[in-house]
Amino acid sequence: MSATMHIFENGAALAEALADAVGARLAAAIAARGMASLAVSGGSTPKAFFQSLSRRELDWAKVTVTLVDERFVPPESERSNHGLVAANLLQNKAAAAGFVPLYHAAETAEAAAVIASEATADFSAPFDVVVLGMGTDGHTASFFPGGTRLEEALDPATPPGVITMEAEGAGETRLTFTFSSLQDAGYLVLHIEGNGKREVLARAEAPGNELEMPIRAMLRRAASPLQIYWAP
Repeated sequence: MSATMHIFENGAALAEALADAVGARLAAAIAARGMASLAVSGGSTPKAFFQSLSRRELDWAKVTVTLVDERFVPPESERSNHGLVAANLLQNKAAAAGFVPLYHAAETAEAAAVIASEATADFSAPFDVVVLGMGTDGHTASFFPGGTRLEEALDPATPPGVITMEAEGAGETRLTFTFSSLQDAGYLVLHIEGNGKREVLARAEAPGNELEMPIRAMLRRAASPLQIYWAP
């Protein structure tokens, strides 16, 4: 396991520090090859980070943003990660960034996943920055315990791209990048807040099955060192 813990006094301090770190990585990628890619997660935890990052001085027109995972709902839905990112990250200076959604208005989630895989193939191998979250059940991305395609999603032999996932704890059908798409990012981040999540992480760091706590796959097998950002 290769992980570095970054601990902050509160969520506001974490948001600023993470925005600085991600902004620096994106700037370095632009300097190196004229473009940068960023995959982010949904939920309430990253809102302050998104807002901080949106104000960073960066050549945002050369940044492409996408999602680690998404619900199979249109962006107008209050459950949409696309909507969350549009309202909190694609604002201010970051309004100039490109955005590639995972949801597409296809007949099925499977068809949308094929479209998303094709649309993201040019900039996701590997991502410059991936920011993951984690649920209290140990899921990350849409790698849910008991998920219909969990073994496939976590298998390093599964090609990079977007697949569907259904699980009892997921609500809607999900669209998610596979483990192989995320684990080799130039900067691989797990952003968690609260003592409850710290306890979940401690359980995940103990011996046990990846299918029971999928975050273990990132902790144990990611090619890139996992940068864990935590605040109480």
